[in-house]
Amino acid sequence: MGILSGLGNMGIDLKDGSLFADEKKEKAAAAAEQKKPEEIEEEFLLKKSMECPVCGKEFSHLAVKANRMKLLGQDIDLRPKYDPFDSLKYSAIMCHECGYSARGQAFNDITSKQKAVIREKIGANYRNNDHDEDKTTYDYDTAIRHYQMAIACAVVKGAKNSEKAYLCLQTAWIVRGKREKLDKNSPTYQDDFKECRANETELLNNSLEGFIKARSSEDFPMCGMDENTVDYIIAALGYECGKFDVSTRLLSELLVSKTANTRIKDKARNLKELILEKKNQ
Repeated sequence: MGILSGLGNMGIDLKDGSLFADEKKEKAAAAAEQKKPEEIEEEFLLKKSMECPVCGKEFSHLAVKANRMKLLGQDIDLRPKYDPFDSLKYSAIMCHECGYSARGQAFNDITSKQKAVIREKIGANYRNNDHDEDKTTYDYDTAIRHYQMAIACAVVKGAKNSEKAYLCLQTAWIVRGKREKLDKNSPTYQDDFKECRANETELLNNSLEGFIKARSSEDFPMCGMDENTVDYIIAALGYECGKFDVSTRLLSELLVSKTANTRIKDKARNLKELILEKKNQ
């Protein structure tokens, strides 16, 4: 029995009330409800200026403020899901002067020879038609374009298979985010959904191929990931791409590994169960 429960007999309902309400939190919540999603997103972003290692010119890009996002969980292939918006849209950095693009963590990891070939094959032909530097937020199409340029630069500069595979995986995550946010009431929803699904599938298959090649020819860590994490991602990609034999072999190795941590082993068990369910259907 609540101290105010008797008021119901007199037609008074204080279900949403509180004896000692936090006025600051209530005002902040009320203000947030009135804001558009783009306005909320803007509050989590800052504009950074940096020098491009390829063309040497200064440019600006949007970045997510540190420690502001809330991690809600992960997809099977370790795609992180954040609140209140998809911060993965800001993970790739692109120079608006010459078109050079790369993952934020690897943006400055480029040799003199690679700079020269990107200037010749990317910069000489690049046209800044979209003026992303003037935007206050990035939509999914902008983010996809940044990652497409990152993949192009990786191919041109002869990046490792692991780097190209990881770029394909992250691009697939962005395309998936776009697919999940499509307006179901749009007259083009079905076509847009099919296009996103097809692009995501192609990217996941390319990522799987790249990681398999990298695993047999490169040293760890790969893109900041240890061997167990990469093996799990390959297994997850095998599941998503319908190549269960690849997944099953790696999952068996992970479950008996002495170096794999509990978190990865738990994910491996869950994935193994999903594969068994899929095979039994």
